[in-house]
Amino acid sequence: MTDPFNPTRPAGAYDDLLARVLPQAKAQRDWEPSDGPLPALFVSHGAPPTLDDPQWRNDLFVWAQTMPKPRAIIVVSAHWENAPLAISASDAGAPLYYDFGGFHPRYYALQYRTPDATALAHQVAGTLADTTLLHQHTNRGLDHGAFIPLMAMYPAAAGALTSRTRPPTTSCRCC
Repeated sequence: MTDPFNPTRPAGAYDDLLARVLPQAKAQRDWEPSDGPLPALFVSHGAPPTLDDPQWRNDLFVWAQTMPKPRAIIVVSAHWENAPLAISASDAGAPLYYDFGGFHPRYYALQYRTPDATALAHQVAGTLADTTLLHQHTNRGLDHGAFIPLMAMYPAAAGALTSRTRPPTTSCRCC
């Protein structure tokens, strides 16, 4: 078995996944209101080389295929927990934020295209109390906690995607 943290071809297993499943991912049925609510998911992201772990990558893809493709995804990220509450990455084609170090250069070239999520960001902001201080960073990139698992789950990209910080608390009421 190949060590995903020392692959012979960095992100090569992900490239192989794309070649194999992209037609299936593109054909995934979109969510409709008659489907009822989709579940809230907790997905641990791991490091970028997890894209070279066939079990992790395939499990996430197969799991995502058991549900209709969501029209929108909100990622609650602890990566920004020291920052104030913020909504980010709502612009179309939000850049990726390569907030990791020491990996093969190939991992810094990964791309994940996102559609415009401005309306979703406004909807999320509208659910907060008027007294909640909220920062909006529309073009701040998605961190690897968001884009790495989404690349495995929805390689053809999903619907509108925005990221939200989780402010530091002793208990997480947002998850």
